[in-house]
Parts: sequence; structure tokens; C-alpha cells
Amino acid sequence: MKTKKELKDQYKQMEFPMGVFQVKCTVNEKVLVDNSVDMESKWNRHRMELKFGNHKNKDLQSDWNNYGEDKFVVETLSVLKKSEEENVNYNKELKALQNLIIEERKIENTY
Repeated sequence: MKTKKELKDQYKQMEFPMGVFQVKCTVNEKVLVDNSVDMESKWNRHRMELKFGNHKNKDLQSDWNNYGEDKFVVETLSVLKKSEEENVNYNKELKALQNLIIEERKIENTY
């Protein structure tokens, strides 16, 4: 059985998909575009906030309450690969990537 320290070290070694994703309402086609160094965890946070009715985006929360969870889909828009370089500011890189995607895809119907 692994020790607590070994489990922590193992967790630190894990890589999570980082990138840009969108939460899309299939009823009105509105989207929330977001980014994260751990997209799955970030989506889970959004979903839990929406389920408990305390999401910071009130328009998104309203549509979630009105249409229900089954009317929303999560789509990965871009995945950012980990760099060979050290000291990379992934949050800065992800924000730039998010802005580029919004501009290139002309995403306007947003929350």
C-alpha cells in the first residue's frame, strides 16, 4: 500500500488536459468560453455551481434553471500541450489562446 507522501507525489506527476472549452446551451446557442490548466475540474466546478444555483454568471444560471442540464453541452475548443520549457505561464498562454479562438471563430453569442 502506498504512503500518503507517495500518493501526493504520484498526483503531482499526473498531467491533466489544459485548454479552452465552451459550455453551450442548445436552446439559444449561447456559449460560455473558458480556459483552464485542468479543463475537467473547471467544468465540474461550473456544473456544481450551476446545480446549486450559485454560478457567478447570472444569465447562464438563469438559462440552466429554465432549460435544465440536459440542454447544455461541453465542447473542447483547443488543447494546449505542455511545453518543454520551464517557467511557462500557462494561465497567460491559455487566456491568449481563448481570446484568439473567440476572435477567429467570431463567437459573439456569449454569456
